[in-house]
Amino acid sequence: VQLQASGGGLVQAGGSLRLSCAASGRTFSSYAMGWFRQAPGKEREFVAAINWSGVTTYYADSVKGRFTISRDNAKKIVYLEMNSLKPEDTAVYYCAASYCSGYGCYHKVSYGYWGQGTQVTVSS
Repeated sequence: VQLQASGGGLVQAGGSLRLSCAASGRTFSSYAMGWFRQAPGKEREFVAAINWSGVTTYYADSVKGRFTISRDNAKKIVYLEMNSLKPEDTAVYYCAASYCSGYGCYHKVSYGYWGQGTQVTVSS
């Protein structure tokens, strides 16, 4: 599967953005999908994930209650709705695909396919 992330940009603190990740390939609906982010000088970290059906979601504590992950299997797109953005959310955001379930979905080593990243910058 090939992944293309988009929707990043510059936003003021407290604002919102919606990231999209479009997938190609016929097996999109069989993958769990995740969003990760990487700030300059830091490790890539887990943000959110969603299982293949969209029923189960996982969030990092730092974004819980502010970010929402969703997917549209018919359109082969996964979304990350980001609200109440903070300067510490500034990073390059990556989408990724995995056959993970449960605890494994929190770990980047579980993901075998990655998009190219989209920059999110939150100004204070």
